[in-house]
Amino acid sequence: MTDRIYNVLFLCTGNSARSIMAEALLRERGAGRFHAYSAGSHPKGEVNPYALETLETMGLPSEGYHSKSWDEFARPDAPRMDFVFTVCDSAAGEACPAWPGQPMTAHWGIEDPAAVEGSDIEKQRAFATAFRYLRNRVDQFCAIPLHRLDKLALSQRLREIGEMEGATSPNAVAE
Repeated sequence: MTDRIYNVLFLCTGNSARSIMAEALLRERGAGRFHAYSAGSHPKGEVNPYALETLETMGLPSEGYHSKSWDEFARPDAPRMDFVFTVCDSAAGEACPAWPGQPMTAHWGIEDPAAVEGSDIEKQRAFATAFRYLRNRVDQFCAIPLHRLDKLALSQRLREIGEMEGATSPNAVAE
């Protein structure tokens, strides 16, 4: 069953930076294997311009992304998610909606680059660092032979990915 396409949702509170970059990365690196989405518990309503700039700098498309509520993906007509990953500690601590299909979940928290104050260069550096951590996680996820692992082994591997360099809360798991 190697031709199955998996649906993956990245969650963050504001859906303006980390979750958008993770969605873009998986769209690019997992093309043909995954459909990537992102959402937030309290969406900001717009994508952080530094996130879009980072995508462009890293050679990824930056068009078509928008900040949206996770409620869109909890509706009966929403795509059934196979995986849901939180990329911020706040979203991991919130009570998530009941996702149709009971997807596997993991917490891949990293520091919020949008919270960095300072010069443009300091903000760009924070976004580049967050992007690198997300890219490493997405690459590891894409390398998993999903069709060969049982649910327990896959769950363990997803947790290990969340504990990679840059992890903010290595043992947290999304509900």
